[in-house]
Amino acid sequence: MDDVEAVVLVGGKGTRLRPLTLSAPKPMLPTAGVPFLAHLLSRIRAAGVRRVVLGTSYLAETFEEHFGDGESLDLELTYVVEDQPLGTGGGIANVAKHLTTENVMVFNGDVLCGTDLTAVVDTHRRTEADVTLHLVRVQDPRAYGCVPTDGDGRVLAFLEKTEDPPTDQINAGCYVFRRSVIEEIPQGRVVSVERETFPGLLEAGARVSGHVDNAYWRDMGTPADLVHGSADLVRGVAPSAALPGPAGESIVLPGATVAKDAFVFGGTAVGRDAVIGAGAKVEGSMVFDGAVIEPNAVVESSVVGAGARIEAGAHVRDAVIGDRAVVGAHCELKGGVRVWPEVQLPPHGVRFSADV
Repeated sequence: MDDVEAVVLVGGKGTRLRPLTLSAPKPMLPTAGVPFLAHLLSRIRAAGVRRVVLGTSYLAETFEEHFGDGESLDLELTYVVEDQPLGTGGGIANVAKHLTTENVMVFNGDVLCGTDLTAVVDTHRRTEADVTLHLVRVQDPRAYGCVPTDGDGRVLAFLEKTEDPPTDQINAGCYVFRRSVIEEIPQGRVVSVERETFPGLLEAGARVSGHVDNAYWRDMGTPADLVHGSADLVRGVAPSAALPGPAGESIVLPGATVAKDAFVFGGTAVGRDAVIGAGAKVEGSMVFDGAVIEPNAVVESSVVGAGARIEAGAHVRDAVIGDRAVVGAHCELKGGVRVWPEVQLPPHGVRFSADV
């Protein structure tokens, strides 16, 4: 992989994940105990790539503050800031002058994937492609654009979402470009690789290859996917060399306190200095640093933000609780509800069922 370097696009605002992304970019949210981006960087390094360029924009400074020059990851990190959103293609073009190798792997910074990255590069080389796309098969491709290929692995088209998709192959958000192709992407304006760059290459007769597999794949763009992806990392279902502890039912970071009779399982990650009280049940959830789950509270498939408090007997399911918010005793929250930072719900203040 000496002739390959990587670009990771991490400039999005993560609006679908609010309120979590009010204080941190999506790739920096604690996921299985570390920033989500750490998992992707660990896999890039494990594949043998040594240099990574990060295309940043929203809260750009937070990336370098955490990862620095990349030495602790055995990587060389370069940071490039977008002054205004440029789309996927525009973001790639924005980092072009910082690239040095013949082949460049490009990653969307919000995708959790288990594919063999060296195999994607091997497909790119073997087919002598201008661009190679990682394509993943999904059970229900109707929610995605589809990418059909021929028997030789050549991409035939890029199709919009349809109720009757002709293939189960979708764009997985990982590409290998010849650097010369990146240098042809227009600079300084919004460019979509899916709608402009890739179709344009097909029209020009370029070789666009597809590397198709059934690897683990999840778009981490919604709270439900973020929670499920984190749980899969904790349990070892999704691969990562960045876990801060052994895979299992839970990961508990240093400084956290978990009562002996509390139940913490299902891929739960408990942040530093968090507290899980007696008799509490926390299943498949993300508990950020300093959060408190009081005795006999129940938290299921939810995110509890930094410094937030779930008071005694409260029940939180499929919810997002913002930083420093308080869910009062015996409240009942479920079904995708989001509580903004520092909001305080009084005891018994919100319920979905009879208060008994």
